[in-house]
Amino acid sequence: MLSSENIGKKKESKRLKKLKLIRFQHRENETQGLLFWDHPGRPLRFICFTLEDEHRDVKVMHHTRIPEGIYKLKLRDYGGHHTKYLKRYGEEWHKGMIQVMDVPGFTDILVHCGNTHEHTSGCILVGDSLSPRFLGSSRDAYARMYPSVSKELSNGQEVVLEIVSM
Repeated sequence: MLSSENIGKKKESKRLKKLKLIRFQHRENETQGLLFWDHPGRPLRFICFTLEDEHRDVKVMHHTRIPEGIYKLKLRDYGGHHTKYLKRYGEEWHKGMIQVMDVPGFTDILVHCGNTHEHTSGCILVGDSLSPRFLGSSRDAYARMYPSVSKELSNGQEVVLEIVSM
């Protein structure tokens, strides 16, 4: 509706941004998945494959994937991964690690590069190719997906990750 109160005001552009991780392969030691952008009213847009630790009824630190749910993401600008990625990608590109927030019973869950379940430590790995027990081209996938997520977060947009299993 047009009124004198809203003439010249910019329409609020902050919309919830959502990533959707669909877990489809559940094996001993690992869980494989697909990561998508999930925009309302549009088809899912594939980003990359994922690799996580296996499901366990009782959490084993560094060897258990996080539960299904919807979690906020934020950029974390401290810690060993952050320092390593600053050196790898530079300050202009790397603004912080993508951290999955408020996961019951878990802390320090990141989205990062890696190739096998030994690299997960409870985190989510991303890659461009997938075979049993191996996630390939991880740095390529990370370099492709990171800028769009970090840009949204840096601009104050709320970004969430929804995790579901098939």
